[in-house]
Amino acid sequence: MWKNTYQGKKVLITGHTGFKGSWLTLWLKELGAQVCGYALAPNTRPALFDAAQVSDGIVNVFEDILDTEKLNKTFQEFQPEIVFHLAAQPLVRLSYAEPVMTYQTNVIGTLNVLEAARKTASVKAFVNVTTDKCYENKEINRGYKEDEPMGGYDMYSSSKGCVEILSSSYRRSFLQNGYAMATARAGNVIGGGDWAADRLIPDCVRAIEAKEEIEIRNPIATRPWQHVLEPLSGYLLLGHLLYTQGQKYAEGFNLGPNADSVLSVADVAQLAVKEYGRGSVKIHKRDDLHEANLLMLDITKAKEILGWEPTYTAQEAVAKTIDWYKRFYQAEPMLPFTLHQIHEYEERIVWKKN
Repeated sequence: MWKNTYQGKKVLITGHTGFKGSWLTLWLKELGAQVCGYALAPNTRPALFDAAQVSDGIVNVFEDILDTEKLNKTFQEFQPEIVFHLAAQPLVRLSYAEPVMTYQTNVIGTLNVLEAARKTASVKAFVNVTTDKCYENKEINRGYKEDEPMGGYDMYSSSKGCVEILSSSYRRSFLQNGYAMATARAGNVIGGGDWAADRLIPDCVRAIEAKEEIEIRNPIATRPWQHVLEPLSGYLLLGHLLYTQGQKYAEGFNLGPNADSVLSVADVAQLAVKEYGRGSVKIHKRDDLHEANLLMLDITKAKEILGWEPTYTAQEAVAKTIDWYKRFYQAEPMLPFTLHQIHEYEERIVWKKN
């Protein structure tokens, strides 16, 4: 459904070396887009960017979004038509150790990218990726809707709340007759190729491969779990709609899973062990850093306005994620299998429109 939109289009992705950015880059290449990636070099070893040969066939710019001179130069030279902004400091626990860097990257960095796009006449559509953690979380037993207050207890979450407020202000101040920009708020994303610290599935995989117990800090914490291809499909759909229909879709959207995929950390860890066929889980004593216990998204708006629907259950998401890691550690070539998972997902999509 997006083939005509992305075929031959110039698409710029910030954060293309990261976990989600690498998957998105591969998918866009499969759709026939000309891709330019702007990001720091991968900060984990291994990295999906390396394992799946993401850099092949694209324009790679390894720079910081805080470097406005290089960022603006990249936009002017590449002349993108569609922009996906994923570059961020994405970790809650790291934001306690690096609060200034978190805010500089997530808030000022986003402003830099918005400005670079505004100075580039070729840009028609801009998908600004934030997070479900942008909401002022009162740990209520229902999903948050897009019009509820932004906030955040920790520095990461609050920085993303700021990004949402910034994006809304920027849209009203500068983009009424400019490019169409929407924000996308996803849930807890899992999938093959994530090796970031303090993330549940990567921690489980590392422990299993090291023949150690999986230690989890907060077993009752409940999150909306989704496979990485779920929000990416929403980003691609948004990019398509913004490009073809403009300001009509220039607002914020939740792209979370269905209610039956809201599971506890302990449940997901046990699912990972089951799919791996080995491993054990140990409850580790919590430290004093605050992490939310309950967070859910209401995705009614995305369903009704975009026609977007989640495709995989949490159980399917975990199974496909663990399958990817098992193949990686068996030294299989990961580019073909990663593309296979993308094509498999495309065949499963059943949406109402668009």
